[in-house]
Amino acid sequence: MLDAVHAELVHRGYLGLTVENVADRAGVHKTTVYRRWGTVDVLIADALDHTRETDWPVPDTGTIEGDLTAIATEIADTFIDPERRRVPVAIVVAALQSTRAMEAKQAFYAARHAEAAKVVTRAVERGELPPRTDPLELVRLTCAPLYYRIFISGEPVDRATAERAAEAALAAARAGLL
Repeated sequence: MLDAVHAELVHRGYLGLTVENVADRAGVHKTTVYRRWGTVDVLIADALDHTRETDWPVPDTGTIEGDLTAIATEIADTFIDPERRRVPVAIVVAALQSTRAMEAKQAFYAARHAEAAKVVTRAVERGELPPRTDPLELVRLTCAPLYYRIFISGEPVDRATAERAAEAALAAARAGLL
C-alpha cells in the first residue's frame, strides 16, 4: 500500500493523489483504504513514517571529512537521478500543501539528521572537532546548500557541489562557529 502511495505521488503529484487511485494501484478495494487511512493526508503521512523507520546506514569512513562528504553526495546522487528524485520531490510538494504531510516530513528529517549526527559525535570523540560542536547543526549546514539549489534556486547539484558543501560546513565547525 505504501509503495502505491509513493508511486501515485510520483505519477500524479499531491493534487492528483486520490484514495481511489492508491487503492487501484495497490490492488485493493477503496473501502479498505478509507477504513484504514481515511484520507490522502493520512496515507502520505503513514508512507513517510514507514520510510523514517527503515534503516539508513550511517557513513563511517574513518574521518569527518569522508563522513560529511558521504552524506552530502548521497543527497546529490539522489537528486541527480531522475527516477530517485521523484519521490522526495513529490513529498516536499505534498508537505507544502498538507499539514499532516509536513509533520511527517519534519519527523522524517529529524530522525535522519539524528542518525547523521552520529558522524559528528564520533568526530568530536576522535578529537577532529571542537568539543562543543553541535552535531545536528553541522549536519544541517552540510545539507542546506544542496536543498537550497534543489528546491529554491533550481540550480543543478553534483558531487562537486556536495563536496564543497561538506568542506564549508566542516570549516565552520573547526572554526568553532557551531
